Amino acid sequence: MQKWEYVTVPLLVHATKQILDNWGDDGWELVQVVPGPNPEQLVAYMKRAKS
Repeated sequence: MQKWEYVTVPLLVHATKQILDNWGDDGWELVQVVPGPNPEQLVAYMKRAKS
């Protein structure tokens, strides 16, 4: 059975692509983006297969 690990990542609105690309390069897949604690910030939920 596949096992997963998860992480939450704060995203800055002006640098979202750069942040997601960096995490994607490390094997993380974006699951969902939700509003953060203020209008300038979002929170990304990421997952990747455990090795």
